[in-house]
Amino acid sequence: MSRTESASHEEAVYDRRRLRQWLAGEARADGVERRDMLRLLAAAGLTTAATAATTAFAAPALAASGTTAGSAAGSAAGATGSASAAAVPGIVKPLPDDWFVSRGTNAETRFEALAGTGHHTPTDRFFVRNHTATPVLDANTWSVTVWGDGLAGGGAAFTLDDLKRLPATTRSAFVECAGNGRSFFTTQQGQTVSGTAWTLGAIGAARWRGVRLGEVLRRAGLSRGAVDVLPRGLDADYVTADGTNLGRVRRPLPVSKALDDVLLAYEMNGEPLPPDHGGPVRVLVPSWVGIASIKWVGDIEVSAQPLYSPWNTDFYRLFGDAYPAGGSAPLTRQTLKSAFELPWNASLEAAAEHRLTGRSWSGAGEVARVDVSTDGGASWRRARLHDAPRRADWVRWSADWRPAAPGAYTLLARATDTTGRTQPETTVHNTQGYLFDAVVRHPVRAV
Repeated sequence: MSRTESASHEEAVYDRRRLRQWLAGEARADGVERRDMLRLLAAAGLTTAATAATTAFAAPALAASGTTAGSAAGSAAGATGSASAAAVPGIVKPLPDDWFVSRGTNAETRFEALAGTGHHTPTDRFFVRNHTATPVLDANTWSVTVWGDGLAGGGAAFTLDDLKRLPATTRSAFVECAGNGRSFFTTQQGQTVSGTAWTLGAIGAARWRGVRLGEVLRRAGLSRGAVDVLPRGLDADYVTADGTNLGRVRRPLPVSKALDDVLLAYEMNGEPLPPDHGGPVRVLVPSWVGIASIKWVGDIEVSAQPLYSPWNTDFYRLFGDAYPAGGSAPLTRQTLKSAFELPWNASLEAAAEHRLTGRSWSGAGEVARVDVSTDGGASWRRARLHDAPRRADWVRWSADWRPAAPGAYTLLARATDTTGRTQPETTVHNTQGYLFDAVVRHPVRAV
């Protein structure tokens, strides 16, 4: 069994173990109603036993951290639409229209804006995914508290200076929203989904620098009985459309992942982490869906019990006809995608030589090859890779093309990773539109 297959197997076994521990009264579901837990149990085929289960424990009060939240940058934006991205409230950095598309409280990077920018996404062009609004925090007064019954001692608090005195790690990795590509469920497959209508620009790759989360946990007194690690952000409470307050964004990680490759990142592309991207410090969980990489981290609970939050029960699971009634296991690894660095419906000169460029990435393994079609999939040829494939990172590629005559064309790019998986023609539908990985049909016109 490969490392990737082994990790996926361990994650599935871990999720089933968490459900059984909840049944035994050994788990806590902070902010999760009992009916939601019953759906999880149905997904695991444990609903019969669930009738005898105890009610989920209430969350303890958050340990005092001394953290200063600072002033909010603005209120949450309105409904998703196509308004000027430069007017998105709640986002601090400028959002030029030629780089971004407004998506409610979020800003999607236009993929064509990445052409010629190098391997890493420039910070000023990196997409923004906010549940509410970007908080502007004071790095001089910020700290993170590590607490919980999964620690041998009483916990610990770390300032930014404390983290910078610990051994530093630098790595290149992408962060991608689980809903990236969601709109193609509708436009390519004719299926209805809910959520922000991302195309392919809810991703960016950067050079991150910080301290390993495992190092911080050990210094805080990690015990052998620890099961889950739950980072929580310092952005405002998330309130749903029906008025339900879900609290601050938080999502548990298994201890095995937390001790593997997760960072507490304080730099992005060689500069201090900016507010919109989680500054002063964010969690970086390579290869996993973006919700796991909690921004503006303010506290980290280490638990000897399995933990749940709305972000791994109601959200970030797969629901629909192809899945159990309670949904899939919580989403972990990202999927496989490719995108052209070219505007949608771009006009290209006929009978002229063009260099098509793009990027491909996978959460399961390294990108091994990319194939390109310029005739709607009737024929394929291999693209040239311009980066050494690396886990949790993307590769740039190119292919030359001379359109023979004026007219409409459909470009396709299809990646294969080191697990042997190739992007499919269609993606299995799920109601919230997560993990779209089918080959995207990119229209252009030769003139």
